[in-house]
Amino acid sequence: MDLADILAIHQLLAVYGHAVDDRDWDAFEALFLPDAMYDTSSFGAPVFTTAAALRRDWEARDADHPLAHHTTNIVVTPDGKDRARVRSKGMGVGHKHRVGSVTYEDVVVKVDGAWKFASRVAVLRRSPERPPNEAS
Repeated sequence: MDLADILAIHQLLAVYGHAVDDRDWDAFEALFLPDAMYDTSSFGAPVFTTAAALRRDWEARDADHPLAHHTTNIVVTPDGKDRARVRSKGMGVGHKHRVGSVTYEDVVVKVDGAWKFASRVAVLRRSPERPPNEAS
C-alpha cells in the first residue's frame, strides 16, 4: 500500500468526523459502501447493515450525537488489494461537556479510486471501577 492510499484513508476518517459534527448526512454516500455495516451495539444502539439505514437513524436522532468527534491513533494495515483494516481511537464531546472515548475497528475498501467504509465497529471505552480512595 502506498503513502497516497494511507493518507486517503486518514482523510476518510477525518471527513467522517466533520460530516457527523456538521450533521451532513448527505456525505454518508461518499463515505460508506451502500451495504456497509456499522456496529453501535456497545452504545446500546443497533447494528446497521446499510448506509441508508444508518443515515435515517442518525438523522432522526440528531440531538443524541456528541457535538464534536476527534479521531486519533490511526493504524492502517493492508488486507489484500484495495482493502485495509483500520484501528483508531475517537473522543466525543457531548452536550453537557462530557467526554467519551471509543475504539474503532474498520474495514475500508477502494472503489473507483475512493476509499470507503465497508464496516465500522465502535466500541465504547469504559473506566474500570476504582476503589473510592484510589487516585486516578
